[in-house]
Formats: sequence, structure tokens, C-alpha cells
Amino acid sequence: VWPDDFSIVGRNAIECGAWFYTGLLPQMRAIITVVGKDKKGIIAGVSTELCANEINILDINQTIMSEFFTMVMLVDLSGMPISIDELKTRLDSLGERLGVSIRVQREDIFNSMHRI
Repeated sequence: VWPDDFSIVGRNAIECGAWFYTGLLPQMRAIITVVGKDKKGIIAGVSTELCANEINILDINQTIMSEFFTMVMLVDLSGMPISIDELKTRLDSLGERLGVSIRVQREDIFNSMHRI
């Protein structure tokens, strides 16, 4: 029997260091940035590589400034079957093929670097 207010049980479980299966895995999120000269196929190439590695795009913002392409993505890495170092290697290689710079940083590290 599930309690009426699962959020209280969940919060207490986390405070006690216990995890209850809720059907969802905890998210391991990262920030991916893509910068370079605009050309066809950048979004398709990056999103295809992420999909091939079971990475879910949670949020995305992209713009073109003059002839330069910029994109920032918030992604969920929790289903990824490879290490983050392997992902960085694969995205570096993809970036070379597309002529852009692609960087990956775990969200917790990104946040700690940008605190005032």
C-alpha cells in the first residue's frame, strides 16, 4: 500500500540515505555546449550521437549570431552505457567532423564553477 503523500516518504528516505524504486532512475545531468561556424547538420549530428548513447535531451537553446552557431543542451546521462570520458571522446571526434567545438560538463561541476 502506497502512502497518500509519497513526497514525505521520498524526502525522509533521501535524508536517511535510502532509495525507494519509483520507476525512475536518479538523473545524472550534464551541460553540452556546441559552438562554431553555422552549417547544415549540426543539430542532427549531435542529437543523433546522443540518441545512439541513450542520452535524453531535457532542454535545448540554440541561436545563430551572424554566421556563428551556438547551442547549449541540458541532458540526462543516467541511461548512458558508456563513461563520460568516452562520451567526451566521441563528441570531440564528432565536433572535428562537423567543424565545431563540443564540450560536456557534469551539471554539478558546472554549477559549482558558476556560483558567486
